[in-house]
Amino acid sequence: MLKNAIITGFADEIHRDVEVQVKLMKELGISYLELRSANGKSIADYTLEEAKALKKYLKENQINVSAIGSPIGKIQITDEFESHFNVFKNVVEIAKIMETPYIRMFSFFIPEGENPENYSKEVFARMKRMVDYAKEQKVVLLHENEKGIYGAMALQCQKLFESFYGDNFKATFDFANFVQCKQETVEAYEMLKPYIEYIHIKDALWDNGKVVPAAQGDGNVKEILQKLDQEGYCGFLSLEPHLTEFEGLKNLEKNPEKRELTDGEAAYTIAYQALMKLIK
Repeated sequence: MLKNAIITGFADEIHRDVEVQVKLMKELGISYLELRSANGKSIADYTLEEAKALKKYLKENQINVSAIGSPIGKIQITDEFESHFNVFKNVVEIAKIMETPYIRMFSFFIPEGENPENYSKEVFARMKRMVDYAKEQKVVLLHENEKGIYGAMALQCQKLFESFYGDNFKATFDFANFVQCKQETVEAYEMLKPYIEYIHIKDALWDNGKVVPAAQGDGNVKEILQKLDQEGYCGFLSLEPHLTEFEGLKNLEKNPEKRELTDGEAAYTIAYQALMKLIK
């Protein structure tokens, strides 16, 4: 299943040190990462010179960047936007340095307890400005469904894509985030499948929102991956473990070298093994 999909992931969940990240990725046979932070620093805060040095290191180690896991759009919709847009422009330049067109982003936090549609005009104005810039710069914005933002639920995501979907604005589908928002994932997939470009692999329990390995929760991960396979999906499957509190962590089988794994390394390995069981 999904034989042409490419495994990637948030390597900063392995360890803050990029050298530790790369070591485990090589052991697991993964040659892509979704770049959110390295050496304890958010990629959005990197200077272009720092980004070039990081790219050089990754290239020397045969590691490619699948997407920039940026925090763009993860501010309050009521926050001032100009300084954030400047961060966005820096992220665009970093994506070019990392030789990826993809930038993960969000659609702004909505004040708690309020109707997201009350803020739709401002959300859409900001999104249009970013999508227009993405077109100009020839990058692809990947909107992720996330708790608390305008596009937390499938209906709001659908509205965004009906307005902006195209070569420069597509969807990242996150199972666990939908579960945590009490959005049924198969329903969400059917609504959003024309727009899906990228998949985050993490699952969660409906009752308490706890993140668990893929197909061990209520995200219908196996069923939706089968649907993606039938649709001919050949993009990225990005591991986002969030498992450092997972109760099975300490019982992880050690790899063939039998070396001791840190919690982050163990969590990442569990997430990888759970995904591989689904797609083999």
